[in-house]
Amino acid sequence: MANEDQVKDQIHRWRNTPEDDLKPEDYQQFKSLGSAGLAQGDAAQLLTFLQEEQNQGMVRSMGCVLMAPLLAQVVKKEKSLDHCQAAITHLTRTCRPNQLLHSLLELIEDIDPVAISETVLALVPHLQTVLLQLGEGKAACVGLALSGLQRQLSRLPVPYTRPQEEADEHGLCRCYSALAAITRPFVDEVKGRNGDHVAPAEEEEELRTELLQFCMRSFREPLLEAELNRDRKSSLWLFATEIMLTLPAIQESPSELLFFGPPTKSALADGSESKESRACVAYLLFVQLIGIDSFPAVFSPLFVLQHNMDYVSQLLSSKKESHLLKGLALFTKSLESVHDRSLPVSLLELKSFYSAPQNLRQVLTDCPMQHLRQSGLQVFQLFIDKLDAEAKHKFFRCMLKTSNHAGVESYIVKNIRNQVEFSLKPGNSNNGFLGEDFLSLLGLVLCLPQGAKTDLLNSMDRIMEGLNLLRYLLLREEDLRSITDVWEELNGIKDKYLKMLRVCLGISRGCYSSDLKALRADQKLKAREAREAARSSRVLKSITVKHKEVSNMPPEVQLQVLQSALVTFDLMESLIVRIEEITEEKLKIPN
Repeated sequence: MANEDQVKDQIHRWRNTPEDDLKPEDYQQFKSLGSAGLAQGDAAQLLTFLQEEQNQGMVRSMGCVLMAPLLAQVVKKEKSLDHCQAAITHLTRTCRPNQLLHSLLELIEDIDPVAISETVLALVPHLQTVLLQLGEGKAACVGLALSGLQRQLSRLPVPYTRPQEEADEHGLCRCYSALAAITRPFVDEVKGRNGDHVAPAEEEEELRTELLQFCMRSFREPLLEAELNRDRKSSLWLFATEIMLTLPAIQESPSELLFFGPPTKSALADGSESKESRACVAYLLFVQLIGIDSFPAVFSPLFVLQHNMDYVSQLLSSKKESHLLKGLALFTKSLESVHDRSLPVSLLELKSFYSAPQNLRQVLTDCPMQHLRQSGLQVFQLFIDKLDAEAKHKFFRCMLKTSNHAGVESYIVKNIRNQVEFSLKPGNSNNGFLGEDFLSLLGLVLCLPQGAKTDLLNSMDRIMEGLNLLRYLLLREEDLRSITDVWEELNGIKDKYLKMLRVCLGISRGCYSSDLKALRADQKLKAREAREAARSSRVLKSITVKHKEVSNMPPEVQLQVLQSALVTFDLMESLIVRIEEITEEKLKIPN
């Protein structure tokens, strides 16, 4: 009883104490009393207390401290949920907005990691009410609230597959739908009540900037991480649509954002983050076609490609599957609108036209996901198809010098052969694939960088494709002689290459044959001495084959690798023999 009397006395004192005379301990004690009542299941009694006319003064002064315990009850979905919701609503109408906002921002910063989505969904409607009540300084408060919420949501995993998004186990999709809803009245405020843009005052301009920053953060996360498909209007796809529509509503043209740099007043702290956001805008616009109906037709496909290459390069430099998929899709869409054999060599001087194909090459050689490598190869060929003859020549030279990957190099050599064949057709003749410039390109193809020490097995793809190119050139000798005067030089390159390749073949075959013989002998010895099989004194010397050490493989695999190597050398030998036979046959034919 004494305790109840003390509480009544305390409440009586608060009723009669001016707000300026209240001390921090008063706020803490008020919060403790409210929390204790909620813990005891007295939410209805607390609501009655908050609504009593005689208590409105103290509620206006200190009620904001009850937001956290009330929202905690809402998140827990206690039986008193309706009473707690009513109490929160009363506080948002009674307390000073600035104090309420301070309490809500503190709550956002201290969200329980295991209840992020539940807390966000519970507080967002009330946060919107509070923000709309603010006067001067509202724009900055909107920015603080949105950034705080997005910072918490960034801790949640972004659903990637369709079942994950439909299940929305962690509530991220629902939360971003709620964030879109909270921004709408502020977007309308910037846009103007009648739907027409009005000349923004300083506060309106600041609000526009905060909303733009919210959009930019949304593009980077979750939209850049999500799987989006315009044929399936998922919740995140709808969120993407709303954010894209927000840009023109707040007077930010997507085309200006993409092609003329980020707005200075809204640039994010990290330039790479800003570029990631704009890369997502490009993807949504040109791949998902969100907002494409209002995209200015004045921009040519070449202009769009030039600017999108920066975003393609940014996306393809990532290790994340979602980024790589978007980069490949954006690259494809940007190239498809350009005519074949139309991109001039001058474009290759641009940084993005170097970095994007190099990043694509990294995907082809290093990405562990086969479907991305397959898609990447299709884009790689599409890019080659769009280059004119001079650009193709320069690009092939660059790839042969920088790729350091036999598979990529063999693909380039195959394209070189295709270009020679195309150039031999009437009206297609060019110096890059028939004249003196072709000799320099052929010199890069028909070379063994390490001479006789070259690992033929590791370079097999490139060497075999190079030999096939040589055979093709010899078979087309008559056509080539009639068009170009470099046949003698070409023969010199061929003879020098085949001579060195034969030396290298002899060394490699001898080495691998010796290792195969030693392995078989070792297996027989181990069969006779089974009890000593664990001894390590008989380990073969290490042989590197495509970055794998043969000696670390099981004996059966070692045997298969060594036998396959010898078969490969026989294939190379047979191609060399065929090339020499063709040469001899051509010499017998009188000119």
